[in-house]
Amino acid sequence: MQSTFDHQQLENRFKNVCPDVDFCSLRFVREKTEHLSVRQDIVQPIGNTTDSGAMITVLHQGGTGYASTSDLSTQGLKDAIEKAKGWALLSSGRAVTNFSEIAMPHPMAQYRNPVQTPWHSTTLSDKLDYLREASSSLKIGEAIVDWSASLMRVDTESLYLTSGGGCVHQQLHHLMPGLTVVANRGTDTQRRTFVDHCQQGGLELLEAIQYKEQAQKLGAEAIQLLDAPNCPNDRMDLLLEPDQMLLQIHESIGHPLELDRILGDERNYAGTSFVTPDMFGTYQYGSDLLNISFDPTHEQELASYQYDDDGAQAEKVMIIENGILKHPLGGVISQNRGNRQGTSSTRASSWNRPPIDRMANLNLEPGTQTREDLIGGVEKGILMSTNLSWSIDDSRNKFQFSCEMGHIIENGEIKQMVKNPSYRGISATFWRNLKGVADASSRKFLGTPYCGKGEPNQVIRVGHASPICLFSDIAVFGGES
Repeated sequence: MQSTFDHQQLENRFKNVCPDVDFCSLRFVREKTEHLSVRQDIVQPIGNTTDSGAMITVLHQGGTGYASTSDLSTQGLKDAIEKAKGWALLSSGRAVTNFSEIAMPHPMAQYRNPVQTPWHSTTLSDKLDYLREASSSLKIGEAIVDWSASLMRVDTESLYLTSGGGCVHQQLHHLMPGLTVVANRGTDTQRRTFVDHCQQGGLELLEAIQYKEQAQKLGAEAIQLLDAPNCPNDRMDLLLEPDQMLLQIHESIGHPLELDRILGDERNYAGTSFVTPDMFGTYQYGSDLLNISFDPTHEQELASYQYDDDGAQAEKVMIIENGILKHPLGGVISQNRGNRQGTSSTRASSWNRPPIDRMANLNLEPGTQTREDLIGGVEKGILMSTNLSWSIDDSRNKFQFSCEMGHIIENGEIKQMVKNPSYRGISATFWRNLKGVADASSRKFLGTPYCGKGEPNQVIRVGHASPICLFSDIAVFGGES
């Protein structure tokens, strides 16, 4: 993708109006989104949006201030800087820390994620024909009452400038495919989805994830679920596919480890965390098989970048190693507030929001056993796939998750399909029951564009990679007979 704006002109304007303050930054973001979908074989209205503007951040006399603007003229930037400076002076002496003592980075870099088959290498007509074919593959019988296939691409271009001469230009291309099919008979409705295979890159992703092959499989599974018995109520081994591990990692590791949450910032909105600052370095978060990395450097994962929105360089950091909690998810400012090493994880959802601590790519590292090894070692258990719903308390500890599909495992073999499979647990102990992690052959790089946090709310993209994992002695349950 060629740059769609004159970043040299914007850089010159910023230099001309940059104020005499302790620190000032400009973060420009332009995002183009196109959404194509075919529902019940009918092409839906095509969505096209372009959103652009700039956020000004000022640190001065110990305070901090923000102001966003879509007016990128010299006067527009000057007005926004004056507002941000005014807020910084108002917060001086009243803030949770002395922001002027924080050493903000001033990086210089350019980055563009690799794309093999660009979005515009095929026509709109070809892409809609592709979706029509996928959509029709979902409708395999009369019991299928709703079905849809979709593609969303998001091209994000950003320019980060600082009063110390920093300049980072990044161009990121995201592809988010989706498939949904719903089957119904009487009062029973079951669904299968394929929506979490979002990554950075181009249309080459569709072949890599076998998009059309998934469409052919999902319809059959939705009908099979109508005839399946309910998941039993019992305690047993639980094997989770990567598309459920995504949510397990996200809710019971990612959110509890956000440093601003641990410091109390989210307490009145999205809740706090059961994790406290004294736990880092010693707390047994999981069994010794649990290894969690924060890694925004993976080229194709959904939340990858070279620098975060406060200019910190991306790097892979082990958050949990051999089960021991090592580091929180906190960017430059939270690290200073908490006096603790964190990650390059300060991000904003767009140009009109200030950056806060977010997950980016949070991955469970592969183990040494094969998928077949894990299944073969289960005497009595259940395999669950694809999240259906979730509930977790405001400290991100006690949870209850439901999946779209389950399979009973007996004496090392997968048996019948069951519907409405659910399980519950407590984050602080659930991960200590991790007794098997498959090798990289079952690992999938997944992601979602819909992680919400902050006031005002910021919905942002996150990536989670995981192999299939086995947990012991878990309470599972299903629907009513």
